[in-house]
Amino acid sequence: MIFAIVLLVLLCFSTLIIFSQFASGVMRVSSSRSVATARSSGPRLDESIIEDNSAANKIAVLDVKGVITDSPASQQGYSMVDVIKAQLDRAQDDRHVKAVILRVDSPGGEVLASDEISDAIKNFQEGRKSNGADEQSTKAKPVIVSMGNLAASGGYYISAPCRYIVANKMTITGSIGVIMHGWNYRGLIDKLGIVPEVYKSGKFKDMMSGSRETNSIPPEERAMVQSLINEVYGDFKEVVQKGRADARNHNKNCRELVENWADYADGRVLSGTEAEKLGFVDKVGNFRDAVEIAKTLGGIAGDANLVQYQERYDLSDLFHMFGESKAQSQSIKVDLGFDAPKLQEGHMYFLSPVLSH
Repeated sequence: MIFAIVLLVLLCFSTLIIFSQFASGVMRVSSSRSVATARSSGPRLDESIIEDNSAANKIAVLDVKGVITDSPASQQGYSMVDVIKAQLDRAQDDRHVKAVILRVDSPGGEVLASDEISDAIKNFQEGRKSNGADEQSTKAKPVIVSMGNLAASGGYYISAPCRYIVANKMTITGSIGVIMHGWNYRGLIDKLGIVPEVYKSGKFKDMMSGSRETNSIPPEERAMVQSLINEVYGDFKEVVQKGRADARNHNKNCRELVENWADYADGRVLSGTEAEKLGFVDKVGNFRDAVEIAKTLGGIAGDANLVQYQERYDLSDLFHMFGESKAQSQSIKVDLGFDAPKLQEGHMYFLSPVLSH
């Protein structure tokens, strides 16, 4: 009898899996009929209405929350960058979507991940897909930023190319700069009586190694690292300057950067009010203000439905959760009042020191 019950349970699970996969296939077919999409792979997205105004036109709302990273974040193995690119492509394919609102609440994050999202937004606004392919069947659509508590460093980097930026007066933004983090633990290992032995092929092969004595680091090595930081920082300022100029070319209601704006691009954080005065932000307002601006820039005369694209999960994804190793599931977390970003040594970040507000 026990064996029969076990078989019955397994049969039920198998039936549910088959039904789930069948239903997912039907939904995909239905979705492809209403919204023609060229994506053959990537995150599976479902559209949900967050504000129904019984309108034909739509405004897609995309959220960027937390540290910007290209590390897999979902059970399906997709990163924040993957999801945002897929969402932009979905909005590009839907002729009823006239504009996109990017809700940013982030201290920044990885340089490469921020740059990929920034490029995807540029492509979208020029009528191209995230892979750069031209989309002749649709016209270019504007992206409007609605800043939350925090939109600093990388959070501002992905906002700069957008057609309009709205920030709350209490928003913390700015923090334009680059940081590379590392630890030198040689003093500690000396106290433990540990002597590192390093064999290297070149003078600078152990660059950024934390086991070296600080007085043994040659000045030219420090100069090389600083030169790399300065190069990426220069790219950051170029993105800001070009993004703000392009926004004003498309909409004269956008604010212009003040003449000495670069003096404020030294890593300092700004309030939404300060950022507006300097031209980094176009308007002090809230999400509703961003919606009204999206209607105007998107050419929407009446109302519009607000929609979101969320990753689709089915029963098969449940088994990925059970497949996690015991070592991964058992961890100790110290609550410091905020989730500190996990910085990797040797990686460059557009990251603000302000982690909570």
